[in-house]
Amino acid sequence: MTVEENNQDTAVEANEATISEKETLGFQTEVKQLLHLMIHSLYGNKEIFLRELISNSSDAVDKLRFESLSDDSLLENDAELNIRVDFDKDASTLTISDNGIGMTREEVITNLGTIAKSGTADFLKSLSGDEKKDSKLIGQFGMGFYSAFVVADKVTVKTRKAGSDKAVCWESEADGDFTVEDIEKSSRGTEITLHLREEEIEFADAWRLKSIIKKYSDHIDTPVIMLTEKPQLEEVEGEEQITEYEDEVVNKATALWTCSRSELKDEEYEEFYKHISHDWESPLTWSHNRVEGKLDYTSLIYIPAKQPFDLYSRDAARGLKLYVQRVFIMDDAEQFLPMYLRFVKGIVDSNDLSLNVSREILQSDKAVETMKSALTKRVLDMLNKLSSNDKDKFQLFWDQFGQVLKEGIGEDFSNREKIAKLLRFSSTQNDSADQTVSLDDYIERMKPDQQFIYYVTSDSFNTGKNSPHLEIFSKKSIEVLILHDRIDEWMMSNNLEYQEKTFQDVARGELTLDENESEAEQKEREDLSTAAEGIVERIKTVLGDRVEDVRVSTRLIDSPACLVLGSDDMGAQMRQIMESAGQPVPESKPVFEINPEHFLVKKLDFEADEDRFNELSNVLFDQAKLAQGEQLSDPATYVSRINKLLAELAG
Repeated sequence: MTVEENNQDTAVEANEATISEKETLGFQTEVKQLLHLMIHSLYGNKEIFLRELISNSSDAVDKLRFESLSDDSLLENDAELNIRVDFDKDASTLTISDNGIGMTREEVITNLGTIAKSGTADFLKSLSGDEKKDSKLIGQFGMGFYSAFVVADKVTVKTRKAGSDKAVCWESEADGDFTVEDIEKSSRGTEITLHLREEEIEFADAWRLKSIIKKYSDHIDTPVIMLTEKPQLEEVEGEEQITEYEDEVVNKATALWTCSRSELKDEEYEEFYKHISHDWESPLTWSHNRVEGKLDYTSLIYIPAKQPFDLYSRDAARGLKLYVQRVFIMDDAEQFLPMYLRFVKGIVDSNDLSLNVSREILQSDKAVETMKSALTKRVLDMLNKLSSNDKDKFQLFWDQFGQVLKEGIGEDFSNREKIAKLLRFSSTQNDSADQTVSLDDYIERMKPDQQFIYYVTSDSFNTGKNSPHLEIFSKKSIEVLILHDRIDEWMMSNNLEYQEKTFQDVARGELTLDENESEAEQKEREDLSTAAEGIVERIKTVLGDRVEDVRVSTRLIDSPACLVLGSDDMGAQMRQIMESAGQPVPESKPVFEINPEHFLVKKLDFEADEDRFNELSNVLFDQAKLAQGEQLSDPATYVSRINKLLAELAG
């Protein structure tokens, strides 16, 4: 069949289509915004549209292959599953078609007119208006079908669901509306026709299309077919030469994970990642393994370079693509990795699961539990290897996914040590908020007789860095980790030790640095405490039930006072988490510690006017709250007291 004859047949089918129930509908608001951004932001990377459309067709074929396992009538006597790419340079059209699962009218309206993704509104708010930056964000969102409008000013979709006799045509010019009408379509599957813009005619060229398919879709295990010219026979004088065409499979059409690692190039692994993840950036690293023994399965797992827009939505789709004996079973099989590794992408292909396996069966299958344990350790080993061999790449990973990995400390007891080894923190050793210090780094720098790994939690790096609780540590040159992520306090409540070293919050409980304190220092501290008994009792009387206790501090050097949590009390980070979740927060009172050597405390000790003593004591207490990033319950009264003191000084 010639290209011209193929295009004529397509036109005849369109003319014979039965048009009924045609309606015009409006795109969802989010779709309108994303279409506008795509058309104007992705011009520099426009060829990716073909990869996205072929990837969608591949998914449709996979789904039909799976559904036909239980109902072979869906194949409709056409078991040769494939994807076709046809073009017509004269008509400026490009058509991608498949004989996969197809769509119903309702599915067309839902899938092509709306974006049913949680967090879409937040994603749109994150766009900056900078086209170059936004194009990368859009890639993380995964646009799929809508990428067609990067090169087309009109897109027509004809589709029929396998097993149904009803077909539908969807059409839009990306102007805010789309039409849907019932048609006749003899074959199941989906046909997408792109009406190319005048300046995009390069995509109606055989050589250009083949090069894109080989570049981006070579690894897809569904054949991608194009009509190509047959080799010319020797020319016979006087006879008219007729150009003949034949179908050619353009891609390798072999499941990439079934190939030996030695046969594959990095570029092939990277393009396969983009195919399964719809990410437009290459992954940081990957691991391809075949396991044989009690269980027989192949895994290919990837660590992305950028977090998806819905990373912090624990209800978002996650997990690996599941194949059984090379037959696609399901997307997002979350049973093979724990929640804290939800950013991992990839496939797992098992010979030990049933072809009709369901999500419910997966949840109770012993083989799945064994595979989950092995795959989890493999991911953690990948990350450990990355941290050892390429610190810069690992830092990129940590900046994107570190907060999620921290969830594993409380969720995966058996791998807690492995996860802890991967953790990175800010530290008093550095001047920036960058989280670059590992626990191994910290232990290596510990004092010879130091027993604890010291840390402080705060709502920001600067608040933690300038916390009065760190003053004694600064004086003694003891490093303190600064934990300023929202999840840190919860994490540390589960992470009790590492390499036989216990963690200690420097702002919690009574602090003793006996291992670093000389006898003379101990004697001096005891004498100070005895001498300050009077002022301690006076302040305790003033503050009353606002505090659990008042005592002399072993932490302070330059500050007059600070607040200390009880050993079992809930800190500010956990309170914020519980309050934002609408959970009741148990009441707790801080311990108020004073520094008897500070000139303000000395002056306060000699204050005979009880009213003035009360005012100054309350000011010190409120200042201590502010210093650790807390909100005052009565800021107006605090301001009034400060103004009164300033007025006295001015007078």
